[in-house]
Amino acid sequence: MRDEQRRSRKTGRRTPEDATPRESNRVRVHALLRSRITSLELLPGAPLSENELAAELDVSRTPVREALILLGEESLVDIFPKLGTFVSRISVDAVLEAQFMREALELAALREAVKRADGADIAALRAALDAQRDAFEAADDDLFFEEDEAFHRRLMETSGHRTLWRTVTTAKAHLDRARRLSLPLPHRVEHLIDEHRAVVDALEERDAARAEEALRGHLQGVFDDIGTIQAVRPELFVESAELPPPSRPRAHPGLHA
Repeated sequence: MRDEQRRSRKTGRRTPEDATPRESNRVRVHALLRSRITSLELLPGAPLSENELAAELDVSRTPVREALILLGEESLVDIFPKLGTFVSRISVDAVLEAQFMREALELAALREAVKRADGADIAALRAALDAQRDAFEAADDDLFFEEDEAFHRRLMETSGHRTLWRTVTTAKAHLDRARRLSLPLPHRVEHLIDEHRAVVDALEERDAARAEEALRGHLQGVFDDIGTIQAVRPELFVESAELPPPSRPRAHPGLHA
């Protein structure tokens, strides 16, 4: 450890041991609040009190304030001087940007996965499908979301780009909130599982064109979902650009208020 610390001083790089308690608290508070926002535990528009958060998390106000500033830079909170801090409403423009990046990266990775996937990879992806089915049957949307993330991460890792998913995750906070809102849509989770299975089937058969078509249609389903949710819960969204049409027709069962 001493050698590592000496190297960090020579190179200017910091090791985890170099972090001060305040920095550690800021990182912890930021990660926790970000998770609460993206999971919709804190809904768009919800007020955030530095004093209340500091008391709840047993930290001083400083790391809370610093974490909120970072979340503001990510457009996940809105800070209004003399008025307060609030969870930002979902920006459809930000969703579209995140979707554009995610689609580009996942489709590029899928092309590599078609070439590289072996029996163990296919088995792992089918096990992920089983886990999604279990979450659906348990009516646990939070667990399903976790399993959905695990499936896409595993699919990307199959391409050999094991760290690329971290880049996708960092950029898709607004997209994740929209995706979570879509899960209660009638039959939505069932459709997602079927779409995932179509990707795996094509991957196993090394049919690159069919795999790409299936994944693109699956990822672009968010366009239909946002339009449906926004019509029923407009208070959760900010003004946005016009949504593009999906890549292929999708029958959507609708959303009940």
